[in-house]
Amino acid sequence: MNKVILMGRLTRDPQVRYTQGQDSMAIARFTLAVDRRGRKQEGQQDADFPSCVAFGKSAEFVEKYVHQGTKIVLTGRIQTGSYTNKDNIKVYTTEVIAEDIEFAESKAAAEGSGGAGGHQKPEQTENDGFMNIPEGIDEELPFD
Repeated sequence: MNKVILMGRLTRDPQVRYTQGQDSMAIARFTLAVDRRGRKQEGQQDADFPSCVAFGKSAEFVEKYVHQGTKIVLTGRIQTGSYTNKDNIKVYTTEVIAEDIEFAESKAAAEGSGGAGGHQKPEQTENDGFMNIPEGIDEELPFD
Protein backbone atom coordinates (compact mmCIF):
# COMPACT_ATOMS: atom_id res chain seq x y z
CA MET A 1 0.00 0.00 0.00
CA ASN A 2 1.30 3.47 -0.92
CA LYS A 3 -0.29 6.02 1.46
CA VAL A 4 1.22 9.18 2.91
CA ILE A 5 -0.15 11.53 5.58
CA LEU A 6 1.75 14.79 6.09
CA MET A 7 1.18 17.86 8.23
CA GLY A 8 3.25 20.94 7.63
CA ARG A 9 3.46 24.52 6.42
CA LEU A 10 4.02 25.68 2.85
CA THR A 11 7.53 27.03 2.39
CA ARG A 12 6.35 29.47 -0.31
CA ASP A 13 3.23 30.25 -2.31
CA PRO A 14 2.17 27.35 -4.54
CA GLN A 15 2.86 27.37 -8.28
CA VAL A 16 -0.39 26.73 -10.14
CA ARG A 17 -0.71 26.06 -13.84
CA TYR A 18 -3.56 24.89 -16.04
CA THR A 19 -3.33 22.26 -18.75
CA GLN A 20 -4.13 23.29 -22.31
CA GLY A 21 -7.16 22.09 -24.20
CA GLN A 22 -10.90 21.82 -23.84
CA ASP A 23 -10.92 20.13 -20.42
CA SER A 24 -8.37 22.37 -18.69
CA MET A 25 -7.17 21.06 -15.32
CA ALA A 26 -5.30 22.84 -12.51
CA ILE A 27 -1.93 21.51 -11.33
CA ALA A 28 -0.49 22.94 -8.10
CA ARG A 29 3.10 22.36 -7.01
CA PHE A 30 4.30 23.24 -3.52
CA THR A 31 6.79 22.23 -0.85
CA LEU A 32 5.86 21.47 2.77
CA ALA A 33 8.07 21.95 5.81
CA VAL A 34 7.25 18.87 7.89
CA ASP A 35 8.71 18.63 11.40
CA ARG A 36 10.33 15.37 12.40
CA ARG A 37 9.27 13.74 15.65
CA GLY A 38 11.80 13.05 18.33
CA ARG A 39 14.89 14.81 19.47
CA LYS A 40 17.11 16.72 17.09
CA GLN A 41 20.63 15.37 17.10
CA GLU A 42 23.59 17.68 16.67
CA GLY A 43 24.15 18.60 13.02
CA GLN A 44 20.93 16.94 11.78
CA GLN A 45 18.02 18.70 10.18
CA ASP A 46 14.79 18.56 12.18
CA ALA A 47 12.39 18.92 9.26
CA ASP A 48 11.83 17.41 5.84
CA PHE A 49 10.74 19.31 2.74
CA PRO A 50 8.79 17.01 0.42
CA SER A 51 7.70 18.26 -3.01
CA CYS A 52 3.96 17.91 -3.45
CA VAL A 53 1.62 18.03 -6.44
CA ALA A 54 -2.16 18.41 -6.45
CA PHE A 55 -4.45 18.03 -9.46
CA GLY A 56 -7.96 19.17 -10.36
CA LYS A 57 -10.23 20.30 -7.51
CA SER A 58 -7.47 19.85 -4.92
CA ALA A 59 -5.18 22.12 -6.96
CA GLU A 60 -7.95 24.72 -7.27
CA PHE A 61 -8.41 24.61 -3.47
CA VAL A 62 -4.66 25.17 -3.02
CA GLU A 63 -4.68 28.06 -5.49
CA LYS A 64 -7.61 29.80 -3.80
CA TYR A 65 -6.94 29.24 -0.08
CA VAL A 66 -3.37 28.11 0.59
CA HIS A 67 -0.28 30.33 0.68
CA GLN A 68 3.17 30.49 2.25
CA GLY A 69 2.98 29.58 5.94
CA THR A 70 -0.45 27.91 5.77
CA LYS A 71 -0.53 24.74 7.87
CA ILE A 72 -2.23 21.85 6.08
CA VAL A 73 -2.74 18.12 6.40
CA LEU A 74 -2.62 16.11 3.22
CA THR A 75 -3.11 12.50 2.37
CA GLY A 76 -1.79 11.05 -0.82
CA ARG A 77 0.83 8.74 -2.26
CA ILE A 78 4.51 8.81 -3.15
CA GLN A 79 5.35 8.75 -6.84
CA THR A 80 8.84 8.28 -8.23
CA GLY A 81 9.97 8.92 -11.76
CA SER A 82 12.92 9.86 -13.91
CA TYR A 83 13.78 11.90 -16.96
CA THR A 84 16.86 12.80 -18.98
CA ASN A 85 17.81 16.47 -18.72
CA LYS A 86 19.28 18.69 -21.44
CA ASP A 87 22.81 17.59 -20.47
CA ASN A 88 21.79 13.97 -21.15
CA ILE A 89 21.92 13.10 -17.43
CA LYS A 90 19.23 10.91 -15.90
CA VAL A 91 17.42 12.72 -13.06
CA TYR A 92 15.33 10.81 -10.51
CA THR A 93 12.30 12.44 -8.89
CA THR A 94 10.17 11.74 -5.84
CA GLU A 95 6.91 13.63 -5.25
CA VAL A 96 3.91 13.33 -2.99
CA ILE A 97 0.72 13.27 -5.05
CA ALA A 98 -1.88 14.99 -2.84
CA GLU A 99 -5.30 13.36 -2.97
CA ASP A 100 -6.96 15.16 -0.03
CA ILE A 101 -5.96 18.50 1.54
CA GLU A 102 -7.36 20.11 4.67
CA PHE A 103 -6.47 23.04 6.89
CA ALA A 104 -4.58 22.02 10.04
CA GLU A 105 -5.45 25.14 12.03
CA SER A 106 -8.15 27.77 12.14
CA LYS A 107 -7.77 31.04 10.29
CA ALA A 108 -7.73 32.88 13.64
CA ALA A 109 -4.88 30.69 14.92
CA ALA A 110 -2.90 31.27 11.72
CA GLU A 111 -3.41 35.05 11.93
CA GLY A 112 -2.58 35.06 15.64
CA SER A 113 0.69 33.29 14.95
CA GLY A 114 1.79 35.84 12.39
CA GLY A 115 0.78 33.50 9.58
CA ALA A 116 4.14 31.94 8.76
CA GLY A 117 5.68 29.42 11.05
CA GLY A 118 4.79 30.71 14.51
CA HIS A 119 2.48 29.02 16.96
CA GLN A 120 -0.29 30.66 18.88
CA LYS A 121 0.43 30.33 22.58
CA PRO A 122 -2.37 28.89 24.71
CA GLU A 123 -3.04 30.06 28.25
CA GLN A 124 -0.40 29.26 30.84
CA THR A 125 0.20 25.52 31.07
CA GLU A 126 1.84 23.47 33.77
CA ASN A 127 4.32 20.70 33.10
CA ASP A 128 1.51 18.15 32.77
CA GLY A 129 0.48 19.66 29.42
CA PHE A 130 -3.07 20.60 30.46
CA MET A 131 -4.40 24.12 30.15
CA ASN A 132 -5.42 25.86 33.39
CA ILE A 133 -9.19 26.41 33.61
CA PRO A 134 -10.08 29.86 34.95
CA GLU A 135 -11.88 30.04 38.32
CA GLY A 136 -15.69 30.00 38.18
CA ILE A 137 -16.00 28.23 34.82
CA ASP A 138 -16.80 24.83 36.44
CA GLU A 139 -20.56 25.47 36.28
CA GLU A 140 -20.41 25.77 32.47
CA LEU A 141 -18.76 22.40 31.89
CA PRO A 142 -21.17 19.66 30.69
CA PHE A 143 -19.72 16.94 32.95
CA ASP A 144 -18.85 16.41 36.60
